[in-house]
Amino acid sequence: MDASDRIALDHLDRMTDSTGLIQHAIYSVPRRESGYTTDDNARALRLCTHLWCQRPEDRMLSRVTTYLSLLEYARRPGVGFHNLLSYQRHWLDTDATGDCQGQAVRALAEVVGSSLPDDYRTLARELIEAVLPTLADLRSLRAQAYVILAWGHLWAAGVKNIEPLEELARSAAQRLVECYQRSRRPNWPWFESRMTYANAVLPHALFIAAHRWPKETFLEVAKASFAFLDRETTAENLFWPVGNSGWYPHGEEKAPYDQQPVEPVTMADAALAAFNLLGEEEYLATFRRARDWFHGRNSLGQPLVDIRSGGCCDGLQRSGVNRNQGAESTLAYLWTEVHNSEVHHAMGENRRAAVASA
Repeated sequence: MDASDRIALDHLDRMTDSTGLIQHAIYSVPRRESGYTTDDNARALRLCTHLWCQRPEDRMLSRVTTYLSLLEYARRPGVGFHNLLSYQRHWLDTDATGDCQGQAVRALAEVVGSSLPDDYRTLARELIEAVLPTLADLRSLRAQAYVILAWGHLWAAGVKNIEPLEELARSAAQRLVECYQRSRRPNWPWFESRMTYANAVLPHALFIAAHRWPKETFLEVAKASFAFLDRETTAENLFWPVGNSGWYPHGEEKAPYDQQPVEPVTMADAALAAFNLLGEEEYLATFRRARDWFHGRNSLGQPLVDIRSGGCCDGLQRSGVNRNQGAESTLAYLWTEVHNSEVHHAMGENRRAAVASA
């Protein structure tokens, strides 16, 4: 049984129109005035490409087409991608963030490394090649981490002629290590002077880089920074992420709220990458804690997901659950469920193999 059997995409479809994935919702109803973002559509493209590869069928290909088409429309020759598109289909940004560029390239890499029809993969490769000069100038640490993850997917998929992106990925990994060395303090083995959002993508990227370049210090930094993040976001065996209402500056208290779904999904992804590389069970325990956050094993003891529709609430506030089911939150939940399904499948295969060889 593949992951597409286990998750519902009703809310994702509700949030998607002929243009793309709408950014925000009022409760479970799309909020059209919020328009569309390239990074949300990139996340959706990655997810649906992944699911199409598990089960190629027309409905999933239609989703892929919509999200890839929006990324193509977002292309800005020579300067990367736009990010914020109004509901009236006017681009509202003049200088899209680096994170958007990284998210877009990561999604396009998923397409290039897939078994989608040739035209889809050719377009995705062209878009990546067009944005390479922009990627070389990225300053955002998270954007650089996304570039590493994009390259890592292509490398693992055996895609040929990706040397320019590989050079950028190695340079980005080296910059992450440099930032770690500059910011590290006693009891603060981290890349920045404060933890903010999507923290786990930083060690995640270095776990991927360590697989390709084991002689570098990438693995040492990945393990140390991930262990620190794991300690700081675990309380009473619950995943308790850094809240975006104040973040977590060095030497101060961690903001307990507002907790965002992007934190458990990036933590789950990083833990799974570490487990796949090192095979240590402690990483699976972290993966499960992060996944359980969505289902009520969190600081408020309240689930955020509607399993029947596949929708996910926008976070945990001190006063309770933010009941709006936006695009980023929903995709965070869906990706975590896909990986959870794959973990269960792999464990089942291992058990069957052990029994067969006994």
